[in-house]
Amino acid sequence: MTFLSFLPIIILFVLFILRVPIAMALLISTAVYFGAVNTFMPKETMIQTMVASMESFPYLAIPFFTCAGVVFNYAGITNRLMGLAEMLFGHMRGGMAQVNVALSAMMGGLSGSANADAAMQTKMIVPEMEKLGYNRAFSTVVTAASACITPIIPPGIILILYALVADVSVAKMFLAGLLPGIMLCIILMITVALVSSKKGYAPSRVKRASFGEIVRHMGRSIWALLLPFGIIMGLRFGVFTPTEAGAVAVVYAVFVGAVVYRELKWKHVGRILEESVLATAGVMFIICAANAFASYLTWESIPATFSNFLIGSVENPVLLLLIVNMLLLFVGFFFEGGSAIILMTPLLLPVAIQLGIDPVHFGIVMAVNLTIAGFTPPVGTMMFITISIAKVKMEDYVRHAIPFFVALIIALLLLTLVPAISLWLPQLFL
Repeated sequence: MTFLSFLPIIILFVLFILRVPIAMALLISTAVYFGAVNTFMPKETMIQTMVASMESFPYLAIPFFTCAGVVFNYAGITNRLMGLAEMLFGHMRGGMAQVNVALSAMMGGLSGSANADAAMQTKMIVPEMEKLGYNRAFSTVVTAASACITPIIPPGIILILYALVADVSVAKMFLAGLLPGIMLCIILMITVALVSSKKGYAPSRVKRASFGEIVRHMGRSIWALLLPFGIIMGLRFGVFTPTEAGAVAVVYAVFVGAVVYRELKWKHVGRILEESVLATAGVMFIICAANAFASYLTWESIPATFSNFLIGSVENPVLLLLIVNMLLLFVGFFFEGGSAIILMTPLLLPVAIQLGIDPVHFGIVMAVNLTIAGFTPPVGTMMFITISIAKVKMEDYVRHAIPFFVALIIALLLLTLVPAISLWLPQLFL
């Protein structure tokens, strides 16, 4: 290998420092390689790779699940889930902040996207928290931190991407994400309680809801709560594929919104399609660019070289996972989660498998790593989404984020060191 072999990587990080959008930075770096460095391959290779990477039936799951998440917002289900979360957790210390975290866990089975969850809850819950006396920066941090739960609970889009790249079962990844998502929720709720106790944030309810009140609210939200369960069971018994599950989720969301709750109207169709297309286009453009960049990495044998280096340096699987954690947290500072999964999985997974690490467990560790990175500076996507909507200064965000970052790292270490948290459900049902 020569200096020119690594030139696209150097250009990529320079462009990131200059705040060039992720997809454009990936494309520019890849274009330099195929246009100037590699004189053996036709210059059209980059475009052909981008187009060919999208000719995959499983990728249709992404726009379907994205659309389902948008429909649920217009169908009135999000508000009902928020009411249920408030009924269950509003009596706790820092009640509305607890509702914020719990709602992200409930929305995991609906939106599947940390960014979508962060945007929606910043608009919906942060103003309500401010009215109750919560600091705006604290409210914003809770929203961004709780969004880390959403893509880990099925059907998270990042789990679908990893399953496609790593060639593992989507159903296994979905089941593997359930307990880690619940664990993240519990750890963040404990953190909220500790911080709220110190700052004096009171519960949003005077007393705990009665059993009858909880049952009534559960009945209003049951249609939304059934969706993740239905998807997992459908995949488990072979009723539909992951892509078909996305289509089923859209039809189900439309049915619930139009027939059951009667809040979904014809006038919403245009906005639903617009939001779905824009969200999907952003994700798919990054995936196209990441696949093109991955073709450069493969051509230069960088994944194989990196794998051989790691295998020669690290023989203990736990040590490898800890090194991967530090590496992915750093990479996630600059890469969006989906593109990082596509780029880093071919580099790291062969080493993990050779050292006896289960690829499903490894995928959950990768997904949680990269989601946490989206919460942190300098370019965390959830951070930017929440502070831009809530109009919070980054320095205020960073100051309030420290205890939540510590909590998320504790959760990551637990997932890393105790594989059973990720693997128990897949081994039990599949």
